[in-house]
Amino acid sequence: MSTPLPFDERDSAHIPGHWLLARLGKRILRPGGKELTERMLDAAALPRTDVVELAPGLGKTAAAILHRKPASYRGVEADSAAAALSAAAVGSAGTITSGDAAETGLDSDSADVVVGEAMLTMQTDPHKAAIIAEAFRVLRPGGRYAIHEMALEPDELAEDTKTEIRKALARSIKVNARPLTGAEWTKLLTDGGFEVETVELAPMALLEPRRVVADEGVAGTARIIRNVLRDRPARERVLAMRSTFRTHRRSLTAIAVIARKPAA
Repeated sequence: MSTPLPFDERDSAHIPGHWLLARLGKRILRPGGKELTERMLDAAALPRTDVVELAPGLGKTAAAILHRKPASYRGVEADSAAAALSAAAVGSAGTITSGDAAETGLDSDSADVVVGEAMLTMQTDPHKAAIIAEAFRVLRPGGRYAIHEMALEPDELAEDTKTEIRKALARSIKVNARPLTGAEWTKLLTDGGFEVETVELAPMALLEPRRVVADEGVAGTARIIRNVLRDRPARERVLAMRSTFRTHRRSLTAIAVIARKPAA
């Protein structure tokens, strides 16, 4: 990839986990993998709609959105390097603008669908609420907000267990990840004015061999393995992340939600 990745100047021991995986060749960086993304986008009913994607990153979901023939596509990306990557993926089929997901600069009531994947999890609870409020503002009445995030289960999970998992994730992926339970994600959306229409869970198996092959293909998986074997610090990080995911596999899951802004 000729366009530099975000945090390209950092070494493998200190770069955020998702950008380390991108450096190693992993292109699908979603908790529930490509399959859950595809099901979410189908449920969001994208053909002939005006779509906004928050934090499009590498542009993989943008390509999947454009494949569904929306009337228009706009991505809003805060990181300049990620914006360049997503702009290259989108080309002339859409536009990428610079902006924070909580302050997009877009007009109110200007989109039919807002999509956000694997980005709310990385925010504090107040910033999660601010991003949801911005999605609500940008959507037209009756519009849909589609999210794909990391979640905790069951809904009754003890608070000390939640804290333990969040601390373990922060240590291994170098990002202050704060996944919520399904009930907590739903409440956050309904508190923001949305009506939750569908909730779907999938295994959080980001670094499991079967999921990697399903997401990246055989050739892509071989490229990732080759890059991991060449970079010892990266290999240690990847193994640590996978160990964390496996240790907490009974409590970690992926969630996709479609929420609707009530009609006027």
